[in-house]
Formats: sequence, C-alpha cells, structure tokens
Amino acid sequence: MTPITNIDDLRRLARQRVPRMFYDYADSGSWTESTYRANEADFQAIKFRQRVAVNMEGRSTRTTMVGQEVAMPVALAPTGLTGMQHADGEILAARAARKFGVPFTLSTMSICSIEDVAEQAGPGFWFQLYVMRDRAFIERLIARAKAAGCTALVLTLDLQILGQRHKDIKNGLSTPPRLTLTNLLDIATKPRWALGMLGTKRRQFGNIVGHVSGVEDMGSLSEWTASQFDPTLDWDAVRWIRRLWDGKLILKGILDPEDARLALDIGADALIVSNHGGRQLDGAESSIRALPAIVDAVRDRIEVHLDGGVRSGQDLLRARALGARGCYIGRPFLYGLGALGEAGVTRCLEILHKELDVTLALCGQTRLDSVGRDILLPGSYPGSP
Repeated sequence: MTPITNIDDLRRLARQRVPRMFYDYADSGSWTESTYRANEADFQAIKFRQRVAVNMEGRSTRTTMVGQEVAMPVALAPTGLTGMQHADGEILAARAARKFGVPFTLSTMSICSIEDVAEQAGPGFWFQLYVMRDRAFIERLIARAKAAGCTALVLTLDLQILGQRHKDIKNGLSTPPRLTLTNLLDIATKPRWALGMLGTKRRQFGNIVGHVSGVEDMGSLSEWTASQFDPTLDWDAVRWIRRLWDGKLILKGILDPEDARLALDIGADALIVSNHGGRQLDGAESSIRALPAIVDAVRDRIEVHLDGGVRSGQDLLRARALGARGCYIGRPFLYGLGALGEAGVTRCLEILHKELDVTLALCGQTRLDSVGRDILLPGSYPGSP
C-alpha cells in the first residue's frame, strides 16, 4: 500500500473496499450535486496570508467546543448508516475520536445503538436527534441519551422532508437494501467488508429496532421510518426539546442569518452552519460562504460551528478564521472507516491535525484563539473588503 498522506487517499481506498451502495450513500449529494461540490470548491477559493520571521515554537491546536476541551476544533459529524461502511462502525469511530481527544456525534439513524456505543467506547459522546412524529419515542430517545452519558444533543433541523439522491435509487439502497444480482456481485468483490458484517450482530438501526412497538425487523422498520420524519417541525417543537434536554443543545442546519437569530431565542448553546453536506436542498449556498454573515448576525452571543466541505486541516483554519469555533467532519472520517476501520479514523484525524498545525505556523500564528480574518487574503473570502 502506498503511504496515506491526505484524505483523498483514504477516499480512494474506501471506494475499493466498501460496497458501492454504501460508499455512494456517503459520497453523494441531492439532485445535480451542485451544493455538494460547492461545499468543497468554495473553501479552495479562500487564500492565506503567508507570514515569515515569526517564532513558531510552542504552537497548540487545542481549544474548546461548547465548553469541552478538544485536541483540535473538530467533531465527528453524525452520519447515518455508519455501521455499514465498516462492521461496528459507530463504535470504532467513537473509540478513535475519544483517544484523539475530539467529540464523536452518534446519529439517530446509526447501526450501533446509543447503549452499544456507551458500553463499547465509553460515555461522553454527543447524540444527534431527528424529530419524528412519534413524540413518545423522541422522549424515550432523549432519556436514553441522558442515561448513556451523552454530553450534548445535536438537533438536526433540515431533514423534515428527504432530499432525493439519485445514486441511492439507482443502487437500490432501501430498508432493507435490495440485494440485486449487481449488488451481490459487488459485495463478493469486497471480502474484508463482507467478513466483518458476518462477524457482527449489528446490522439494523440500533436506536429504533426493538425500541418502537411493532418494529422488530428491517421490514417493519421500513414502514415506520417512511412515515416518521416530521414535516411539521417548527420552533415550538425546538423549544419543547430544549425543555426536555438540560445539557448542551446544538442546532444543526442553519444557513440564514434570520434562523441564526431565532436560534438565539431558543437558548441553544451553539448552532451549526450546514446544508446537510449538500444532501438536501440542491442549489443552496455552501456552508463556508454562508458562515461570515451568520457569525456577524449573532455577534458572539452563541457559539457558531460549521459542517460541510471540510477535507483538510487548511479548511479547518479557514473556517476558524471566519468565525467558526469548530468544524464537523462526516465524509473524511467515513472514508477512513471504510478504508481501514478504527485505524483509518485515527489516520484521518492525524492528517487533519498535521495540516492544521503546519498551516497555522506558516501563517505566523501559534494559537487558534488568536486567529481571525486577518490571516486570510483580502478579497478571497465571502464578505471581505
């Protein structure tokens, strides 16, 4: 194997080792995928100011996110079906994140359950919540997250209605997945993945199956989930969840300054500038382009995070310079997981950390907390003079 030096190396290896339907599920956007592509491309347009003859010793990438100390301003994003990229994927990713010193966020639509992750990887991870029509289930889910020792609740606001991803339809990704001849032949060429799945009992949505009356297998799960995402979700429902959850509350899916100001009224601890990785509203603004206006709108009254398009430690620094307290990585850690399991997630974090540290130094900085827009080249970033 050639040396793995960047996130794209992990992506290419994951593509070789993960069945196409699950790889494409992670590595795709909705409709034309214009927002998915813009999330990455718009980062590249932002240029740094190189500084020289500055003492670079004593650098540190340590900071905090919602009061929690982190080794660098990164959290592993909530991603559905993580346990289908690699057997027991959520547990492995949570272990890697814990050892590295960054938060892991477990999705409602995870394969491993809240309890599984807490038992196998330890408490202290964050939990992401989708609002379902079954409010009693949501109450139980929040109670389970509390009992498992989750320290933050990430409430996703931009999935009331599912965006269409063409690749999922063409690949037969459903609940349960359609095992067509094409899919079976593809799985046969991925022996590492197949052996891992044969060796685990975790192959369903662990937070749902067995926790909802009448949902005991993949067939009944499909019927339940098809009708459960709640299009009536509004700010009153967010207030209701704020009352149920007395820990740190993070609102995910903010792209408009007006919604950011409404998040302030809820009493949230942080908001995430996010377009769901380009998987929902195709044609929406990229996360990094939306960030400066939202930071300016809330003016330090709430912590601002960013999700979408981060593929390097340089992207982490660009976002930090524009006001993001931290960033979430979804696809990068999934590539690492699919490529090499837990070791691949660790390698992903190592790559990002090295890129962040070196770029910080070459911009003449030693501390993240002192980084601002002045490390960026004027005219290269949204809202610049």
